[in-house]
Amino acid sequence: MNALRVFFYRTYQVALKGAMAFLRIPLPFLLDRVEELGAELKGKKLKHPLIVTDKGLASFPAFLILKQALDEAEITYEVYDGAVPNPTFACIEEGVKRYREAHCDALIAYGGGSPMDCAKGIAILASYPKKSLQAFKGVLHVHRKLPYLLAIPTTVGTGSEATLAAVVLNESTKDKFQIDSPRLVPNAALLDPRFVQGLPKGLIASTGMDAFTHALEAYLGRGGTKFSDKYALSALMGLHEHLYAFYEDPTSKEHAFGMQKAAYEAGVAFTRAFVGYVHALAHALGGAHGVPHGLANAVLLVPTLKKYGKSIEKKLARIAPIFDVQGQNNAESAANVLAYLEDLERKMNLPKGFKDLVKDPDLDALAKHAAKEGNPFYPVPKILTRNELKDILQEVCI
Repeated sequence: MNALRVFFYRTYQVALKGAMAFLRIPLPFLLDRVEELGAELKGKKLKHPLIVTDKGLASFPAFLILKQALDEAEITYEVYDGAVPNPTFACIEEGVKRYREAHCDALIAYGGGSPMDCAKGIAILASYPKKSLQAFKGVLHVHRKLPYLLAIPTTVGTGSEATLAAVVLNESTKDKFQIDSPRLVPNAALLDPRFVQGLPKGLIASTGMDAFTHALEAYLGRGGTKFSDKYALSALMGLHEHLYAFYEDPTSKEHAFGMQKAAYEAGVAFTRAFVGYVHALAHALGGAHGVPHGLANAVLLVPTLKKYGKSIEKKLARIAPIFDVQGQNNAESAANVLAYLEDLERKMNLPKGFKDLVKDPDLDALAKHAAKEGNPFYPVPKILTRNELKDILQEVCI
């Protein structure tokens, strides 16, 4: 990559970081018991929320806990269970239709990243009835006040309950893209461990590594601040303490809440410090081949970090003590952190590639999509060329 282009990218990122210092990004109000939900809604004079979820989650026993809490608080509600993985324009448009027809006044996003992104998309279209979601692609295009949104995470990785981002899929063009605005940060988040206790081990593994990716990309990139670093480091400590323990014992209330807290903190961190090429590649694979986002991040994490090389050695060495893997020098400590991550993924039976999910991938097109998303927007530790991104894809797809 020529020096002039690198200079432009870095100048853009410095300017963006400076602008972020003046951007007010709210933190959601935190609830830790579903029984507090009725009082929270009534306190905001909200009477008829739309619950946004998917059909699988709506059929689980834990969903009855939410409905019972609303019933006992005498809050009437509608349920839209049409959210899909990698939320599409169509499912979001159907959701906003339900929101309007039922005369709802608030949104409750119940699920992982997909229902939350779906609910954020519904909130946008509810306030902009004459526009398409395509008009909001990118940064700071959402300016109107949106409907009240409360997020209830049912996985332990997305962090979407704390972020200003919604990731949506234009199914007609296969373009999976991000919408970023402080208006999209949920007004409140409910971190009740009852909603994640008993998760399948595979889901704990993939969404837990999604949270790891959020925290690591926020900390290792060039967009971090003291505030975001504080949350990223706290998230990494929580993930080290709770992820594998929760994987081993999914019924544990302690580890369930520990993972909810870590995922939330990672979300706070990356919504201010941004992510990197792991996410850019994951979005490309999700849009073109439907690879679940958490799984994509989990598989791509270590190969992408290795491609950054020496540019992340010092920072990896600084966090090595969190994982009890510090070495004799920066290079050894950094290698030990990468080995720690690989071993953690191995112990949780995560795959090392997508050979069973991705058939006949167009690596050039995927790398182009990832490069377009990442450059110049993400303040990555090292700017990678399209060919370097293709190398990563080659490693995990072929």
